[in-house]
Amino acid sequence: MKNENRSWTRITTLFLSLCSPLLLFGCTSIQVAGDVQTGRQALLAGKPNEALSHFRRAADRSPDYVLNFSLADEAIWTYVGRAYYDMGKLPEARQALEQARSRYGHDMLAGLYLGLVMVREGDRQKGLKEIEASVKGLGDWVDYIDQSHPDGQFWDPGRDLRSAVQENLAMISRKDINWPQLIASAEGFGKKCEQEIDFARQQKVEELHGDGD
Repeated sequence: MKNENRSWTRITTLFLSLCSPLLLFGCTSIQVAGDVQTGRQALLAGKPNEALSHFRRAADRSPDYVLNFSLADEAIWTYVGRAYYDMGKLPEARQALEQARSRYGHDMLAGLYLGLVMVREGDRQKGLKEIEASVKGLGDWVDYIDQSHPDGQFWDPGRDLRSAVQENLAMISRKDINWPQLIASAEGFGKKCEQEIDFARQQKVEELHGDGD
């Protein structure tokens, strides 16, 4: 009987040793996701200082975290950079956004805000190229979602994002660019993209709930 108890003790110990890292990973993932969502809401509410504390904590726990919803990929370092940008801390914003690009090159919002930082720091031509490429990329992405993805019906149904893409590209194409106007327009476009994530998610949940009824 003693030998059987010892055997079960060994098995239990081994099981717990294997499960503990998985449980820890699960808890960390939940905490990171919670910080990102809380930070996003603070950022959209115009509270970048509050948002930054959540984003930094998430980045410390999971530096490679990427928010993904229907291919809307945004790295945690992009959020850190955006919070710094809204606080007016451009060098810190640039460092975070460049880190986002180095870790996850497909993050078009990182490119958009990196371009904005460059323009505001005086490197207008390089920044303009970043903004233009990012706006075009986001416009192409919305078109792809609409035409090819199962969740396309939930994205930009009023075509507000696609209208904003055309407006920004029209400003960029002018010979005499109104820089303050372009900066404000690109910032507004970035915010619209972020709001659309929640809007599309809400529309999808409502449709699924309606199907359940």
